[in-house]
Amino acid sequence: MLRLLVTIVAALALAGPAPVAAQTDAEWQKVIEAAKKEGKLALYTAAIGATFHKDVVRSFEAKYGIRVEAFEARASEVRERIRIEQAAGRFLGDVHHNGATTTWLMLQDGALQPHGGIPNIRNLMPLYQADAHRVPSDVTSYALLVNRTMVKEADEPRSWQDLLDPKWSGKMLADDMRALGGGAVFFFVTHDLFGKAYHEKLAAQKLVFSRDLRNNERRTARGEYPIYFPFSLAFYTQIKSLPVKLVVPVEGRPFVRFELSVLKNAPHPNAARLFINHFLEIESQLIYANAGSSPVVKGVIERASPDMRPFLATKAMGTTTPERQNEMLDLAKQYYK
Repeated sequence: MLRLLVTIVAALALAGPAPVAAQTDAEWQKVIEAAKKEGKLALYTAAIGATFHKDVVRSFEAKYGIRVEAFEARASEVRERIRIEQAAGRFLGDVHHNGATTTWLMLQDGALQPHGGIPNIRNLMPLYQADAHRVPSDVTSYALLVNRTMVKEADEPRSWQDLLDPKWSGKMLADDMRALGGGAVFFFVTHDLFGKAYHEKLAAQKLVFSRDLRNNERRTARGEYPIYFPFSLAFYTQIKSLPVKLVVPVEGRPFVRFELSVLKNAPHPNAARLFINHFLEIESQLIYANAGSSPVVKGVIERASPDMRPFLATKAMGTTTPERQNEMLDLAKQYYK
């Protein structure tokens, strides 16, 4: 438990104190006017094919008349494209949208510049703070997915510890904990909270690993496996009509946050600031919340759809810290051969 608290504190320390937002409404109005003159921005994002993300982008374009050109790719591919462009002196991107670990790596690369102040930072929840370069945009949380026809309500796992029950041996599908993704987040958080013995016992449960995230949930729905974990809440609205049930264990949900940053020498810096601020508007955060992504600003969860509100209101269990990423991946490989 102490290790987990240290992890959370370290994550908050990494983010650092929120920078001062634009001091006056008049100053921010100048940013808006300058952004409209810039007329467009280039967004590099790891949110591949996320319809709710596109909805927020479209709402920004409609509100401000600023065109967004988006490049979508996996986290590592986004980082590599930016590295190549910047190394060649081609500064084409304005906004970087990616997971906290990749964003941290980008900061170490020197690929980001200070955003200059974002008014809506003042509305962030205490757990999700910003610093001079990184602004949280949304949170991906993980839970359990169970097949309703195979698992009676009385037998549903209520705790992450329940996965150690011998009756589930050889019957659980899991995202691979030895590679970056939800499985690695789950391993990181639960190892800090439950310790070595937990994963020794879980490894003995003969888990079936798969990296095919979108097919894993459907394999569970088809009855190939009664339990799949860790399952992203952001996918639940797309499969809730299937014979599956989302279960958030009593200890809470491991999570990883996505962040927005302004890229070094951004050609449209004012549009970039305005875009980040728009992402933190309650209306934008509500789009994410209704799709199953946890919001980062206050006053959103209580407005979320009745289907998602109970899950979003559950306890945030813990997250990862980028500095320990390789250490934890290596450790997972020792448990799960």
